[in-house]
Amino acid sequence: MPARQELPSTLQRSSEKARDTWIKAHDSAVQTYGEGQRAHRTAFAALKHSFEKVGDHWEPKAEKGPSDAQAARSTPKPGKTAEGVDANASKQHLYDVARRLGVEGRSTMTKDQLVEAIKKANRRATARSR
Repeated sequence: MPARQELPSTLQRSSEKARDTWIKAHDSAVQTYGEGQRAHRTAFAALKHSFEKVGDHWEPKAEKGPSDAQAARSTPKPGKTAEGVDANASKQHLYDVARRLGVEGRSTMTKDQLVEAIKKANRRATARSR
């Protein structure tokens, strides 16, 4: 099935460039691996090199590069990810994202705690947008 018809809701609310990045990577992965979860994981890994999930949509990152260990893999496998949060970003950047999302207690959180809190806030925002 063409990627445009399978576009996740978070990408439907994102920029055209984010959508195109995911679609091109997904279609290429389908040709290589076939339809299914592996194609989706590959498309999201490609997306995470240039975009990060903020709330219910994807925004361009200041610097390109993988957002977490899974996105850095050439062939992502099922497992724990940062769910689109740029876990490789600075603590200050994560703090700023957490502030935008209204995460409480952010000033006393470690970098790992900020990543987890942003993931949780992103999930809530996505659920509200459905």
